[in-house]
Amino acid sequence: MDEIVKIELFGEEFKFKPDKNQTYDPEKIAAHVKEYIDEAESLFQNKTSSKNRMAILLLAAMNLSKDYHELRLKYSDLEKDIEDRVSSLLEKIDKTMK
Repeated sequence: MDEIVKIELFGEEFKFKPDKNQTYDPEKIAAHVKEYIDEAESLFQNKTSSKNRMAILLLAAMNLSKDYHELRLKYSDLEKDIEDRVSSLLEKIDKTMK
């Protein structure tokens, strides 16, 4: 049976069908996106305007993108640190073997 994921935004229900070969939980992804939207929506007083909806979605997307890029930078830094440590250990092993 194909799974349909539902997410409610601005009082409307949206449905999407995740990939069959996914390695993530689509319910968690939808909930995560909803958290960003709810956080952005809390900054607006008039939540019913379609203009505000677009601004809320844009703000949520920008915040999500910012967090994603921060994580990518941290991952890149971690990857570099691991590479440096592995190189150092390999050098020490090589010196010991000689």
